[in-house]
Amino acid sequence: MDSMMEQPADEHRENYRGAKAMPFVIGNETFEKLGSTGTLSNLLVYLTTVFHMKSITATTLVNIFNGTTNIATLLGAFLCDTYFGRYKTLAFASIASFLGMVVIALTAAISKLHPPRCARGTQDTAACPAITPWQMTFLLSGLGLLVIGGGGIRPCNLAFGADQFNPQTESGRKGITSFFNWYYFTFSFAMMISLTVVVYVQSDINWAWGLAIPAFLMFCSCVLFFAGSRIYVKVKPDGSPLTSVVQVIVAAVKKRKLELPEQPWLSLFNHIPARSINSNLPYTDQFRFLDKAAIATHQDQVNPDGSPANPWKLCSLQQVEEVKCLFRVIPVWTAAIIYYVAVVQQHTYVVFQAVQSNRRLGNSNFAIPAASYIVFLMLSMSIFIPIYDRILVPFLRRITGKEAGITILQRIGVGIFLTIVTMIVSGLVEEKRRTIALTKPTLGNAPRKGAISSMSALWLIPQLSLSGIAEVFGSIGQVEFYYKQFPENMRSIGGSLFYCGVAASSYLSSLLITVVHQTTNGAATGNWLSEDLNKGRLDYYYYMIAALGVLNMGYFLLCARWYKYKGGNDDAQLELQGGEKTI
Repeated sequence: MDSMMEQPADEHRENYRGAKAMPFVIGNETFEKLGSTGTLSNLLVYLTTVFHMKSITATTLVNIFNGTTNIATLLGAFLCDTYFGRYKTLAFASIASFLGMVVIALTAAISKLHPPRCARGTQDTAACPAITPWQMTFLLSGLGLLVIGGGGIRPCNLAFGADQFNPQTESGRKGITSFFNWYYFTFSFAMMISLTVVVYVQSDINWAWGLAIPAFLMFCSCVLFFAGSRIYVKVKPDGSPLTSVVQVIVAAVKKRKLELPEQPWLSLFNHIPARSINSNLPYTDQFRFLDKAAIATHQDQVNPDGSPANPWKLCSLQQVEEVKCLFRVIPVWTAAIIYYVAVVQQHTYVVFQAVQSNRRLGNSNFAIPAASYIVFLMLSMSIFIPIYDRILVPFLRRITGKEAGITILQRIGVGIFLTIVTMIVSGLVEEKRRTIALTKPTLGNAPRKGAISSMSALWLIPQLSLSGIAEVFGSIGQVEFYYKQFPENMRSIGGSLFYCGVAASSYLSSLLITVVHQTTNGAATGNWLSEDLNKGRLDYYYYMIAALGVLNMGYFLLCARWYKYKGGNDDAQLELQGGEKTI
């Protein structure tokens, strides 16, 4: 969408067929999310029950898979912007995702592709047939294809849909807004269906059918995507903005021995291309070493149009400020990593909590699948978003006088605080679940886990609901933060940065699990992360993450106090009267 905005308003007007393209784009998005979510939402249970993996191993594998998929979005965004464009990237990634889901489904359908069942009555996973190297290779190949698919789809799907509308017209801008609304609706819809219907088929009927359904839905997604190929607007790649970032760093290093002028906003080289889509940024005094990249010397030559002859030796002050925007975001991004570690736990260990809790509804024999409890997280998000937008924001606006009620960083800070509360509540609930399991009659044994506590699994709803509300503040706040604080031509990179933060959180969560498991093994309190949660102390693990959250909250407050908003007023920039420092 950003590169499309570089074109004149009347160029390619006849190609904008937003309303006609939407059935194909929205249909593709819906089926893709149904397929991917249906495959991955119950993956943890699949690995522990069918492949006989220990909880630690399965959780680590899922975290690494999620982390790799999210960090692959940065490479996907780079390849998309630089070489292939969004259409070709989405086409290739969609096919890769479909093949990956087929491979995962085959591991369940073909008996030779997964270990034999455990002997009846076996409670110890170690006593079950182990996965063979060939079976593991086949499984990892399927996950690898899903990594390729996710790395291409996630950074491109939103922008590709917005490309179908003309951003220069009022109807086009309304169409883009409508598309975003439908996008998030399909996301919630896909999560609801996958976490209920698909998970039920997988857990209670048949794994082969339960994994074949998402593969078929992904096939439908591919068919719909290619069916609309003739009417799509296909924006050609315009080069990656990362090149400009590297040029500034290289030029600054080459000129590191030069002295900075006293009034850099007046003295430094500042050529702005006529077709630039980026807004003019005011000069800021942070990261001043980068200013040296815009010092024009006698050796630097300039083209007739005013651009530098060698952009690796001389950059514009506008380029420098754009790189500063990127650098300023990094500290806030690192604080978001710890924030998301708490959210990750509500997608992994909460499933094991549900497995060893009473999941029956009332006096009936129907038991809610363990992975389906995550739907309460999605429900809390869906319910709280309109409450926040329609009630909380207007209320805060009257108090603060700010259009959004609170600043973006304040919104993220509230999300970080709520994750601390979430982990404390999670620890208290787990402590209660474990105490009841050890002191009161149980409801039998979970396969290869331990005794099932008579505590209702509905007690997990408070921590899941808090996590959902925390995401409304923290996660959505981050998406808005990256979108608004990155230069316009870097917004796809900004979207990738969010997923890279999620990736780092997954890797950090895996590291914490490994360290805690090895450190507490043989300790007086017992292994905190035992296969049988009744023998472990998962509550201590939750409290540890809460303590990390407190430290992270302090770090975030320092970052927020230091941060200068892009092109903002007040303390967000250095301004002289009359705007002398605006470039």
